[in-house]
Amino acid sequence: MQQRSHYTRPKTTLEQGLADEACCLREKARLLPPGAVREATIRKARQAETGSHLSDWLRSPGLKAPG
Repeated sequence: MQQRSHYTRPKTTLEQGLADEACCLREKARLLPPGAVREATIRKARQAETGSHLSDWLRSPGLKAPG
């Protein structure tokens, strides 16, 4: 008998998931008082946005190999 994989396809792309996470983190940071926790939350949002843009850029058809 063949075993079935328990893998399920994600409902969104990596880029969209990171963009959604960044949006949620920015909203959370907006509600926090100024301080270290707020700054850390904003930093995480920026990292998620950067990851989304990098992943999108790497998948773009115009990307060429160096050299």
